[in-house]
Parts: sequence; structure tokens; C-alpha cells
Amino acid sequence: MTEKALRLGTRRSKLAMAQSGQVADAVSQVTGRPVELVEITTYGDTSREHLAQIGGTGVFVAALRDALLRGEVDFAVHSLKDLPTTPHDDLVVAAIPERVDPRDVVVARDARKLTDLPRGARIGTGAPRRMAQLNAYARTHGMEIETVPIRGNVDTRIGYVRSGELDAVVLAAAGLNRVGRIDEVTDFLSVDTVLPAPGQGALAIECAADDASLIAALAELDDPFTRAAVTAERSLLAALEAGCSAPVGALADLLADGQTVKEMRLRGVVGTTDGSTLVQLSTTGPVPETHEAAMALGRDMATEMLAQGAAGLMGERAH
Repeated sequence: MTEKALRLGTRRSKLAMAQSGQVADAVSQVTGRPVELVEITTYGDTSREHLAQIGGTGVFVAALRDALLRGEVDFAVHSLKDLPTTPHDDLVVAAIPERVDPRDVVVARDARKLTDLPRGARIGTGAPRRMAQLNAYARTHGMEIETVPIRGNVDTRIGYVRSGELDAVVLAAAGLNRVGRIDEVTDFLSVDTVLPAPGQGALAIECAADDASLIAALAELDDPFTRAAVTAERSLLAALEAGCSAPVGALADLLADGQTVKEMRLRGVVGTTDGSTLVQLSTTGPVPETHEAAMALGRDMATEMLAQGAAGLMGERAH
């Protein structure tokens, strides 16, 4: 008798289905059990509002979590950057697999790079974080650009460029990689130009906190270095969110000497969307050995950024 299939809850978008399919294969290998995808529509998928208006984080996650809590699925796969920073009492992130390329990328007309875009170029992105950093970069490099808020899946966003409505769009490399469209990228943005969203390029595999055997099986897919990095990034985000409503970019990367990982560098940025003010910070230290140490790294840096003026950037916190 074959073991009962594990049910993996996923969003219906092409990207979510692609990344969930990859995780399903990996889970099947470590558990020896078949995995079936259960498609769930989330509020973030059906709403036409801009992500900033509907609350950004969590809109893609709530329906998946509800299905988990009701026992309709055994585990769920999220893009880590969509996951709220507050832990859920009844759920656990059992695995964070190795992160793929965390960078943001440009898809532009005429195969242009960011620096080759025409004066007054219209650049589409759904993220205030990208707007802040692109506008700041343009200001310091004598470029004139207009950032345009857009929504929609990869096809829709790239469609704005193909139709000539926009000169370029900025997307996550990870998403384009997962749907097999990375060859359409015209420019990979250095993280020195645009720091990614905390957790960008990483996936979270979440299941019920009381399912010990599944937690143990999924844990085999966990990458400890990725987990340490994204924990620090998300801790920074959580602490900044508590004290400032400006968009946050963060990246923790591991500094290796040959094959040996020596240190972790955490970089953070927070700024106004017009790019007129940015607070940026970087810190390098030993790789955190524990969850608490990774949390402290992010928290300490956030405290310093708030002290350097991050708190005042967007005025009153929006409630």
C-alpha cells in the first residue's frame, strides 16, 4: 500500500505553482511520499488594489494559513518576503531551502540597462522599496526617471514594456528564474544600487506546529546559512516596522574564505519613496550560531537606523 499523498497548499499564480512544484519534488524525495498541489486563491491574487494599499505583507499568505489551520493541506509554500514577520502561534516554518539570486532585475525596451534608459524613462514597480532606491540612485547619478506603481503577474508587468506603455519594469530575479524567463532580463541590479526586500529569493515551507513527524521530514530541506541570513533581515524589518513606515531593503550575505564561511554582513536601507532621503547601514560580524543571535543582529541594526533618522522619514505611522 502506498502512503497517502501529502497536500501542499499553493497560490494559483504561475510563479507560485512553479516554486511549489519544485518544493513538492524535493519533499517527495525526502519523505518517499507523493505530494499533490492544492490550489488556493488568496486575497492578494484577486484584489486589483496596489499592494501598498492592501497592506503588502500577508495578503498572499492568509488564505494558505487558513487552509493549514483547517487541516485542508499538510504544508504550504510561501515566498518568504510575503510572510508577516510576527510568528504564528499554531504554525512553524519547518524549512527555508537555500536561497536563489536575491537581486532585483530590469526588463527594459531595446535591451537597455538602467544606466542607458532615456531621459524621463517610465519605470514600473509595485514596491515602494524599489521606488525609493531607484529614485535615490537617479538623483545621485544625474538621471531623470519616473517610477510608476504597477501590479500583476510577470506576464502583465513585462507586457507593459512590450506594449511601449513603460520603458522598463523592475522585478525579482528569483521569480523570473522560477518561471523560466530569466533570459528576458536586460540588467541585473547590483545590491549596491537596490537592496532587495528582506527574504527575497528565499522560500518558506510552513506546517502545523504540532505535526512533529512532518516538521522533522521537512527540516531536511532547510539551509542553515539561508535561515540565519533571512532571520537577521526579517528581524531588522520587524524592528523598523515597529518604528517607521518607510519601505525597507535588507540583505545578509555570507563572506567566505575559500570554502569556509567566515562572517555575515547585514545591510539595510530605509528611505522616502521619492529617494530624497535614505538611511543606509552595514554591519559585519560572526555568522549567528542561534536564532536569537540572528534576531539580535537585525534588531541592533534597526535601533541604530532609527537613531540615525529612519523613524522620521514617513511621519506618522499609518494605522
